[in-house]
Amino acid sequence: MELVSQHVKGIMEECKIRARDAGLRFDDETLEYIVTNRDLIELSPKVMIPTLYDYWVHDVKVLSGKGMYEAYPSNPFETVINTRPAISYYNDNNPDWLNVMIFYHVLAHIDFFQNNLFYKNTWDIDIAGQALADKRLIAQLRSEKGRWLDYVIEFARGMDNLVGFHRDLNRTLSQGRRHKFNRTDFYFDLFLQKIKSVPQHIYLKEISRYNQCAKDKQDFFIQVTGQYPEFDELFRKEKNQAAQPERDIMEYILRYSPFLRKEENEWMKSVIHIIRNTSLFFQPQIRTKTMNEGWASYWHENLFLKDDRICGHEADYAKINASVTAMPKVGLNPYALGMRLFEHIREMEDKGCYSFDYVRLNDEVLRKKFDRKKNTGRKFIFTVRENMDDFSFINTFLDQEFIDRHKLFVAGKRLNNQRMTWQYYIKSKKAHDYKKMIINSLYHPPDISIAEDKTKDGILYLDHRFENKPLKQAFIENTLIGIAFLWGGPVHLETSEPKTVAQPGAGYANFWDPSASGTSPEPEEIPIQWQRVRYVIKDRKLHRQEL
Repeated sequence: MELVSQHVKGIMEECKIRARDAGLRFDDETLEYIVTNRDLIELSPKVMIPTLYDYWVHDVKVLSGKGMYEAYPSNPFETVINTRPAISYYNDNNPDWLNVMIFYHVLAHIDFFQNNLFYKNTWDIDIAGQALADKRLIAQLRSEKGRWLDYVIEFARGMDNLVGFHRDLNRTLSQGRRHKFNRTDFYFDLFLQKIKSVPQHIYLKEISRYNQCAKDKQDFFIQVTGQYPEFDELFRKEKNQAAQPERDIMEYILRYSPFLRKEENEWMKSVIHIIRNTSLFFQPQIRTKTMNEGWASYWHENLFLKDDRICGHEADYAKINASVTAMPKVGLNPYALGMRLFEHIREMEDKGCYSFDYVRLNDEVLRKKFDRKKNTGRKFIFTVRENMDDFSFINTFLDQEFIDRHKLFVAGKRLNNQRMTWQYYIKSKKAHDYKKMIINSLYHPPDISIAEDKTKDGILYLDHRFENKPLKQAFIENTLIGIAFLWGGPVHLETSEPKTVAQPGAGYANFWDPSASGTSPEPEEIPIQWQRVRYVIKDRKLHRQEL
């Protein structure tokens, strides 16, 4: 691995000028490295950060990657990571014209990293430098603690997808403008409505009395405390509770674990901090993959087609670009979906389609002719790039016009009884169904929090906020064993599981019937009855209890 030549660096600097002219914003300093495919195999398990801490799982992935490369050699063009300065890697056999296209793609990625608000907590972090310091600390601890270090890493990594990414991000975005918790809000929003559940006419009467007291400059709460003596005490408790930040599982264990409080186990806290911070750093990349790749593909196409350095390589570019941004009929290509959705958003905004006048139209012909000539689409997609993640991006803008334009559909699968093969067919062309399919494929870890009212007597009680997606059974035992080790006591996990499930083969009555002909329908969906269950890990043994 080595820095690119001065000639290639000059190409990158020229691409920066043109990218900035198009509206992209990024830091001046970047680092570009030339790597071989073998280098990429070794970097991939460390998420392309060469200074990331050593761990045996990384070595296993390297060996696996080398085996896969021998059987299926591949040639990735580039990889870019969100460091300060931004670091990007390029294959050692890319020609200059291809590097121009790739540089535009990389610069759009960097623009996304440095301007999307979901990355705000990473803007002031040099992950490469921080990872190097973490790597040295872990190497020192490994020499002192031996295999116990790897146990702690493995147990912490088992729950690193449960970090409170959105809570941490909200704390950062809310700094300096957080609404203060006051008596008036508590009285009208909580006390009257939820605690006392007063009738509506009394609630409205109290609002009128509050306005009159404010007009006459009188103390409204003198009568409140006289009527409700418990008000001040309830307000004090609620205010103290609101001041305490909600903690994810790793934060809670770091703060309250009896096991980690012991002097001989203090070193484990440093390891858990490293795992948690590393996970938090990469959370925005996982949650914006479609947007990020779509944004980069959108700009490499727009900028490279206008670049005179494409001359003579149009056919080569078309072939490579099609392999990256082709929209599959079955499956998902985040590059293609994201790029075409940005194009769709820009076109719709240019015409003024994101308006009430357009939404209220039911006539398809009038919708196609609708054009207010706003021409604000270019500015609008930069606003979208700044404020959204994959879920909000797809949920907001993937509409029926987009589905019809690109002839997209949700594919179903059924059995052909004559040929004994699976057949794929068009199940739905509705935007709602396609959007649901895409959203279900997005990264969405379970929402598991600490039930503090049940966490007592040395028991850590975890509560899974159920969203009609059961936990993966294969991971429950090992994850709870790791949490129990770091907690130093029993761990309870409350979750929901199906009470009744569809039987395998339901709907295939003719599967083994030689005389059967035609095509079997898809299995009928049987409504699932969910029930709450509790998993208890004690003395490294897992027990299941129905609630």
